[in-house]
Amino acid sequence: MGTDKNMNRRDALKKMGSIAISTVVASSGLLSLTSCNEKRKRIILYFTGTGNSLYTARQLADENTELLSIPQLVKQGKYEFEADEIGIVFPIYGHMPPYMVRQFIKKASLKSKYKFAILTYGARKCNSVEIWNDISLKANTKFDYITTLIMVDNWLPNFDMNEQMKLDKHIPENIQKITADLKQNKHWHEPVTEEERLMHNGFMEFTGLDPEVGFLKKSEQYFVINTRCINCGVCTNVCPRANYNLTSNGIEIQGDCEFCFACIHNCPQKAIQFGKIENDPLLMRGEVNPNARYRNEHISLMDIKRSNNQF
Repeated sequence: MGTDKNMNRRDALKKMGSIAISTVVASSGLLSLTSCNEKRKRIILYFTGTGNSLYTARQLADENTELLSIPQLVKQGKYEFEADEIGIVFPIYGHMPPYMVRQFIKKASLKSKYKFAILTYGARKCNSVEIWNDISLKANTKFDYITTLIMVDNWLPNFDMNEQMKLDKHIPENIQKITADLKQNKHWHEPVTEEERLMHNGFMEFTGLDPEVGFLKKSEQYFVINTRCINCGVCTNVCPRANYNLTSNGIEIQGDCEFCFACIHNCPQKAIQFGKIENDPLLMRGEVNPNARYRNEHISLMDIKRSNNQF
């Protein structure tokens, strides 16, 4: 009888062990299933002046993506981010990132297994991919995927917006290709040719811009307000640097300017124009068409205000 009791005890222990193992396996399987179905967190940081980059960011976003405006993050002093994927979308000016984006990436901590950058432009991208890669690497941030996306060019000194908007730049097709690449977590940097490097060098020599700064002008020197102004205050809300102020004497302009053109393009009265600066190669001719302005057709004025408002 004693032996039978001992055997029964062992059998009981075996059964208890089997149940425990089954529970662990079942739990493990459940956890694996949960892990497979768990939503991946994505963050897309963006900078926009006339809506092209915001539109691009929205097109690349899915239900698990959080869109964050860089000017708003700078205002709030937020520079640390963590997600499964982190992307950044911004326009290039003279093939270079906006100064605010350049400064932002120097301070930012992007904790993610996969990082991508989409650079929007209107006419020439030149070696912008290499320029951004160099800037980000110096900031100890490596992007796995960097490419460019051609869109409407909003550079008023060279282009007539009415004519630009007629051009088919195959934006939906190009965004679709980028979306497919990102879904595969593709590791790739868009190639740059020697000719494109030489074109950028020629541009820098012509303009005299500092390659460590890019475009950073004084707004009061480059923009003027004409008699069409009705003091609506739109310019005070769309400028990412808060260079416009509504005073008892009307609108006053002062401060470092990104040359994003959010002010001049979004003014509903077309009351803001470029000054004609004879000794500046960028603006010696003024504007091609002072009566033509542009904002991405899918982006509202309120969208630009929410993205850039500094007050």
